[in-house]
Amino acid sequence: MTTLLTTQDVALITQTLGLPEVFKRMVGYIEADYLRWNEFDKSARVASHTEDGVIELMPIADGSLYSFKYVNGHPKNTRLGLPTVMAVGLLAEVATGRPELVSELTLTTAIRTAATSAMVARKLARRDAKSMALIGNGAQSEFQALAFHYLLGISEIRLFDIDPAATAKLLRHLQGLPGLTLKVCASTAEAVRGADIITTVTADKTNATIITPDMIEPGMHINGVGGDCPGKTEMHRGVLEAAKVFVEFEPQSRIEGDLQQMPAEFEVTEFWRVLEGQASGRDSAEQITFFDSVGFALEDFSALRLLRDCARELGLGQDVSLIPTMVDPKNLFGQLGLGASSKPQLRAA
Repeated sequence: MTTLLTTQDVALITQTLGLPEVFKRMVGYIEADYLRWNEFDKSARVASHTEDGVIELMPIADGSLYSFKYVNGHPKNTRLGLPTVMAVGLLAEVATGRPELVSELTLTTAIRTAATSAMVARKLARRDAKSMALIGNGAQSEFQALAFHYLLGISEIRLFDIDPAATAKLLRHLQGLPGLTLKVCASTAEAVRGADIITTVTADKTNATIITPDMIEPGMHINGVGGDCPGKTEMHRGVLEAAKVFVEFEPQSRIEGDLQQMPAEFEVTEFWRVLEGQASGRDSAEQITFFDSVGFALEDFSALRLLRDCARELGLGQDVSLIPTMVDPKNLFGQLGLGASSKPQLRAA
């Protein structure tokens, strides 16, 4: 049998454990897998692009488990009452190929993306960082805000979105949270001025320059989340030129991230090397650091492992028969009940 987890199951996991605990566990699982980087069979995701958006498959495997995520990105979906990003995932045994878990990953992707952002910022942002500018206040913004608040102690978040309704939605969800001050700003420039961290999480599939070099101040850490497919950027290339740049999986980031603007020889550091101690993170208090976050399959592998373990702990999920249960594994046709020895019920004319 295969375990099925729905959006309701994932919501119940989060409600039962609490979002701070889910973020903490998610970071732990992702870090553990990043520290096994060389054990994984890795590849850039497979993408199908149209003028409306992109549909992607994100596979990865180690010696025991294989996973993939199906995910889309369609900025116009909100006009149809659909999320911009929707995702489902599968976790399977490598030894047999048996699907062990099928799960929703729309909610989970937002959680794992925010957890990854905070995990990286713990190594790259200044230790005394207390304020963050959050540019783009759509579906993923609350997750980013809360991950930085719970895991890094960020106490002030400055908000800007070209859609005031998006900012109002975020305020409804987070206003009044103890220890967190929210400030609505009139522009990107106002929001980032003096911030310790900048997080951009915009949705439009365009080569935008939301952050420009004149906005950058010494010591900032920039978390670029929205530039995640070819033809979609958020940074002026001068921002990257001024920063020490970190990526997840370099072959994918060079195609999809803000890094796509830069020449092939432009130097970047894969973040797993920082966790391993093979490369330095932030080198000084004045240095500008930039995480070119595009989302990598390893993070979804970690998320699916976490969901599996939480579901077992809490007794959640439904067993479903996706694979035939067979007395004779060679008798697949017999599962249809159409053989000569079978007597299917016929309806009278």
